[in-house]
Amino acid sequence: MSTEFSTSEDYLTESEQALLLKIARDTLTEYLADRSLPGLDTYTLTDTLRELHGAFVTLRNRGELRGCVGYAANLEPLARAVQLNTVNAAAHDCRFAPVTLAEAPSITIEISALGHGDTPEKPFKRVHDLSEIVIGRDGLYIEQPPMRGGILLPQVAVEQGWGVAQFLSAVCRKAGYPDGAWRLAEYKLYRFTAQHFAEV
Repeated sequence: MSTEFSTSEDYLTESEQALLLKIARDTLTEYLADRSLPGLDTYTLTDTLRELHGAFVTLRNRGELRGCVGYAANLEPLARAVQLNTVNAAAHDCRFAPVTLAEAPSITIEISALGHGDTPEKPFKRVHDLSEIVIGRDGLYIEQPPMRGGILLPQVAVEQGWGVAQFLSAVCRKAGYPDGAWRLAEYKLYRFTAQHFAEV
């Protein structure tokens, strides 16, 4: 396991990260084998893993993206959010054919556990000044209520070598909004943190 991007807002210990990766791996294996899920009561969950948090799960096959699905809202306990989105990434990412059982040994699992926001329901913090955005620490979310917006995880900017301006342009594209939409009053721009870790 490796924690690729560490921030001052990290809230998971190494043992908690390892347990989430085990839950994701067990879930992937069981789901691909017979469409069942391991019971979360079989794991020793800490209070933190029972807190409501959003999470994204990314699957890679020998380094190539194979699926990435998650949700930002704090709808489920973190352990359950990881379990559900492991299944979603394997079977319900519309960009890819479902992952097969034969692929499982070649799949590497990454988890992005979203941090705390301005409200208990979501991980988002409203951006009032661009100086608040820190590459490597923050992801971006933009929306034009009541329409669904676009989201990019913190590691995306690092992986792509983007600065803040490029990151802003990319999240606008992700949402299907015009470049520079974040400058307009009808759009709302947020930042968020995510603790990112992966199998090695």
